[in-house]
Amino acid sequence: MNVDQGETGLCRTCHNNLCAKKVSIFSSLLDKDIQKIVSLTGHKSYSKGEYLCHEGDISSRLYIVNDGKVKLSKFNKDGKEQILRILSNGSFFGEFYLFSEDEPYNFSAIAISEVKICTLSKSDMDGLLREHPDINRKIMTEISRRLIQTENLVQNLSTNDTNSKVAYVLLELSEKYGITKNNQIHVNIPINREEMASYAGVTRETMSRKLSQFEHLGILQTKGNKTIIILEMDELMNFL
Repeated sequence: MNVDQGETGLCRTCHNNLCAKKVSIFSSLLDKDIQKIVSLTGHKSYSKGEYLCHEGDISSRLYIVNDGKVKLSKFNKDGKEQILRILSNGSFFGEFYLFSEDEPYNFSAIAISEVKICTLSKSDMDGLLREHPDINRKIMTEISRRLIQTENLVQNLSTNDTNSKVAYVLLELSEKYGITKNNQIHVNIPINREEMASYAGVTRETMSRKLSQFEHLGILQTKGNKTIIILEMDELMNFL
């Protein structure tokens, strides 16, 4: 992990843009207020595979992904990983813990690429929330959205239908990383097949087999290990 902060307080990766503008909860603020937030942020870089935090660490910061991708994961006693969420530019985590004291993280955050991170301490966030109470509402909206997403993930993991599990992950990734071209959705997959399997709660062999089956059915097309083209979205959704 490296500290990455220039003389002006901006991340080098910001390229003179205000990184906090990428974050939905700050989107309504004026530039002068955004500049104040940036002046309060710490800036760090992580290499692929590095931990930003471990499950059980005491939370004290809001983490903002300025550049790169991060996975939030839990591990069972046998070391098996369950991916909870994939975060990319403008995403953030730690918001659940801004309203509690000395609460440990219930997940680990791991860089899945080279990552630039901006952080805000809990004390600084407390000051921002007092000055801009509308941020509270946006944080609560985001918390509600993520709770719904978690409930959907738990429901998907509880089923024995592997088609449904794989389809759920493909739809999640397409929503976040898909680009529509000629009525097809091109998805640049940010994780490898093993991580996709972990996200879905299946084995890597099952994930590969199901992707091949979906391709045979004409629902999708794979291009290497990093691109999946969804040809028939309605057919994919029918598996849920």
